[in-house]
Amino acid sequence: MKYKHLFFDLDHTLWDFDANAKDTLIEIYAFFKLDEKGVVPFEDFYKLYKIHNEILWDRYHKGFITGEELKWKRMWRTLLEFKIADEPLAKEMSEKFLEILPTKKILFPHTIEILDYLSAKEYQLHLITNGFEKIQWSKLNNSGMSNYFTHVITSEKSNSLKPKKEIFEYALNKTGARLHQSIMLGDNLDADIQGAINAGMDNVFVNHINITTTMQPTFTVSHLQQLTAIF
Repeated sequence: MKYKHLFFDLDHTLWDFDANAKDTLIEIYAFFKLDEKGVVPFEDFYKLYKIHNEILWDRYHKGFITGEELKWKRMWRTLLEFKIADEPLAKEMSEKFLEILPTKKILFPHTIEILDYLSAKEYQLHLITNGFEKIQWSKLNNSGMSNYFTHVITSEKSNSLKPKKEIFEYALNKTGARLHQSIMLGDNLDADIQGAINAGMDNVFVNHINITTTMQPTFTVSHLQQLTAIF
């Protein structure tokens, strides 16, 4: 086998962040009675949350804001769209969101099937994620994936972020993997694919949403089951 160490991204690659976040936000919306505060309809709240979440994650990836700012400001900026300038409420919503979200279990199709397949072929499976340590471990434990991964490298633990090459170097040192025997698998062109390229690592673009790109990943798949053609 050319590759021995497979480094997966978690959110949007294996764990369906959007589906799990929407389920969580439905609970948050009801718990805080946001409809009574003029945050209507839910679909507008959800759409605006997604926009601000994406903007703030991009700023976090680029080092412009801290993880703590990301956590509550996505709620705060969404509430501002409904003319609610309530920072304490935003922070309460953030806390509740992060309490509920990691308990969700929706995975992309064939996730467990492909992890079983790769494990049976004796690949060493690891994670490199820009998520937060406690939250990512909760997601893994609650969704039944924790036993598949030998090492879980988070941005919080490594003190670096994809696409910086330092987090990949940290991952190689932590796992004892050699670069030429390692490959990164993820959905994010900037963080996962460009990050792997920055580190000189082969990569698989997991293109669940079929976007077009001028970037040239080592491999591209549109769903996880297609990984059997590579490994």
